[in-house]
Amino acid sequence: MFHVRCSCTRVCYVVQCFTMASPYFTKSSTVITRRGNLNAGCTPAASLRSKLNSRRRKALSSAAVKVEVAEERISEQRPFSDPSSSGSCPELLPHGTVHLKTERDSLPLSAHSRRRRQLKVEYDEDEGVTPVKTEHWEPLDWKKQLGYIREMRSSRDAPVDNMGAEKCYDTEAPAHVRRFQVLVSLMLSSQTKDQVTAAAMQKLRAHGCTVENILATDDQTLGKLIYPVGFWRTKVKYLKLTSAMLQKEFGGDIPDAVEGLVRLPGVGPKMAHLAMDIAWDQVSGIGVDTHVHRISNRLGWLKKPTKNPEETRRALEEWLPRELWSEINWLLVGFGQQICLPVNPLCSVCLNQHSCPSAHKTSPTKRPKAGSPLSPSPTSSFKAKTEPEQESAVKNEGTETEQLLTPMSPTTQRRRLKKQR
Repeated sequence: MFHVRCSCTRVCYVVQCFTMASPYFTKSSTVITRRGNLNAGCTPAASLRSKLNSRRRKALSSAAVKVEVAEERISEQRPFSDPSSSGSCPELLPHGTVHLKTERDSLPLSAHSRRRRQLKVEYDEDEGVTPVKTEHWEPLDWKKQLGYIREMRSSRDAPVDNMGAEKCYDTEAPAHVRRFQVLVSLMLSSQTKDQVTAAAMQKLRAHGCTVENILATDDQTLGKLIYPVGFWRTKVKYLKLTSAMLQKEFGGDIPDAVEGLVRLPGVGPKMAHLAMDIAWDQVSGIGVDTHVHRISNRLGWLKKPTKNPEETRRALEEWLPRELWSEINWLLVGFGQQICLPVNPLCSVCLNQHSCPSAHKTSPTKRPKAGSPLSPSPTSSFKAKTEPEQESAVKNEGTETEQLLTPMSPTTQRRRLKKQR
């Protein structure tokens, strides 16, 4: 700014030159005033300052608006990037656009950086909406039927009550020996009557039913001790393998968990749950054998009929209270041995005959010989079987046991095998 004052006292020339370097302003012309009178195109210094300030404000506001618009565009193009993060700053370009420089812009794009971040979706819980509750299924009148079974089993005179696994171990033996004897009796009881199992266990206990003695006994001697239990040759191998595994991995004792018990050769889920209940006094599940499987299906205690004992066990454990898991096995086993027989059940003396859906139904009979008038046609042969396949094995269990009680010569065994074929 230059001020020029002449020597004349009446006339005063003021020359003001303004040079603006900003692109938002242009050069102003020289303004001359005389005695305070303003020309049409002249502006005093105060008014110029106010105009400059207003123009600066407008420029700053327009720049801020441009920055906001650019930020919105960038956020639309990059929905997962955060422009407000540390290290980001806006930059005004000559053409009025704004570019936000971040640390990512300086780095080359890689496959990992191009991936989108995973979003965690959370839903607000509706306070007014109540969750849907699934109904607990249970069979009709099962408590009444269970009460009648307890009444029919009150005498406790079934074979399982006197010769079951709970009665086959030596009460005076050490704890680990008692548990081993319980496991051995359960292994021998598979497809064998309790009377035969009890007799075999009595001979084993007299010989010495311990892990060490079983391993020291040869297969032939061990087979004579457990004969005539069902599949006694296979069970001799299982006893030897199980004893070796117990001595090597468990120090001569049986495992204290179902997972360890089912790893033993010849031990299934039913034996494992019963061993946990009898040997370790822990209820881990329901021991389901052929009696429990048959009676549960006859009484309608399952949502749908099951094909094997393992399916029955899972179906019963879904609705039966846990405090009854230990009792239900010996109740139904004794009930199946005395009244609810596999073939020709005694429905006339059963207290559940009016509520059992299978009461007074014809039991499966022996298949007639081929060529007889009563023999079914090949197309309808499947209708003759109304019970599970395991009941046929139980049906012939008594005759097979009686045949095994008397030793047979190899020639006699071959003749009987030919007749069966």
